[in-house]
Amino acid sequence: MALNSSLAENRKWWLLAAMSGVLGLIVLDETIVAVSLPSMARDLGLSVSATHWVVNAYLLSFTCAVALAGRMGDHFSRRSYFTVGAILFAIASLLAAIAANGAMLIAARALQGVAAALIFPTSIAILTTAFKPEERGVAFGYQTTVGAIFMASGPLIGGFLTETVSWRMIFWIGIPFVLAIVLLLWLVWSQDYDAKKTNQSRPSAKTDKFGPAFLILALLALVTSVMQGPDWGWFSPLTVSLFLLGCALVTVFRHWELTHPAPILDLNLLKIPEFRGGVIIFAIFQFEKITLFVFVAQFLQTTVGISPILSGAAVSLAILPTLGTSVLVGKLTDKLGSRRVFLFGASVHAVAILLVAIASIRENYLLTFLPLLLWGASMPSIAIPVRRVQMNSVPQEKHGQASGINLTLQMLGGSLGLAAMSALHAGIPSYAVLFAVIGATTLLALPIAMRTIERT
Repeated sequence: MALNSSLAENRKWWLLAAMSGVLGLIVLDETIVAVSLPSMARDLGLSVSATHWVVNAYLLSFTCAVALAGRMGDHFSRRSYFTVGAILFAIASLLAAIAANGAMLIAARALQGVAAALIFPTSIAILTTAFKPEERGVAFGYQTTVGAIFMASGPLIGGFLTETVSWRMIFWIGIPFVLAIVLLLWLVWSQDYDAKKTNQSRPSAKTDKFGPAFLILALLALVTSVMQGPDWGWFSPLTVSLFLLGCALVTVFRHWELTHPAPILDLNLLKIPEFRGGVIIFAIFQFEKITLFVFVAQFLQTTVGISPILSGAAVSLAILPTLGTSVLVGKLTDKLGSRRVFLFGASVHAVAILLVAIASIRENYLLTFLPLLLWGASMPSIAIPVRRVQMNSVPQEKHGQASGINLTLQMLGGSLGLAAMSALHAGIPSYAVLFAVIGATTLLALPIAMRTIERT
């Protein structure tokens, strides 16, 4: 039965609210933990390496699971699939909140990452189906605005709860929120938001069973070798063996997927220039975002000497301009196209990070905070144009899988980036050098965009 056009329009915007909450929940979980790490380490007796695993367990499990989750989400009812992931996220949050030791906390964070991998690519696929191509820039703009609210509030909330109550509260607060998202989704759902099934999107008896195993083992070996390199020694037999094993398994995985009759990941999507370029750019974006969140908070607390609440406030206020720029960037992207908006915004973004590096030499709160404002304000000009051009370049029945592939490499960029910058800072304990490397790496997105994003 056809939906009344007015009702369909209202449902679409309520759905946008629910799916925006999903992005908010995931970015909140990335940012709220960083400020609380010193308190977690003291309470649970965590080493420096174990403390970093609290962050990277989430990133790594998300990375390992998201491509498979995105593919499988195209085979089932998106509403049911999303609900399973959301309930799993609530359970993982509960386990993290009551963790009695570091091992339990890290395991719960890994389970949170798996759950986030189930719900996020599905949310992107739902939104892409619900909105017309010419409306998606605005839709992603509003979604990014909500995500920015959570991203901005994460460090401040984390610092406040850690100082006034307990770091455990940062996990408790997500449980009712994720259940509310599920309720809203069920209230406004329409069958039109499910994928249109084709011969290519139906499950097959020949579905790839070994590809996911190759991918998970490859990523686990690579990230572990980089994460543990400073502790084990970069040229120790274990570190080198794990790294080489990871590289070998990546090669095996690529060959397996390209030759399998029903691969779990359609790597041919990477032949689409706009999609391939976007994947690389998102990996760079995740790298600079997660490393700045962790190390700016650390710099402000350990070097400048301010409290967790004030360090969280600094990061939160830096992201605050995103609330005003997200919708503006979305509208400009629909009007001007992704290429011009991205090139300008990404240039400003990278320069802002380099200014943070220069300001950190003076070890002054205000001088560091000012370029962070510019960094936060320019953040939507990376995510919105690239996501829009990526999803417009991929067939509708593969939107879930495309989101999964994109998020796999994006989160891998964050995982490897955090591990690499931790190792760099251990060898060269200079925040100026650290931030300069992050800024220079961000500049690499510009030539990639010039070659792949809306070239004609």
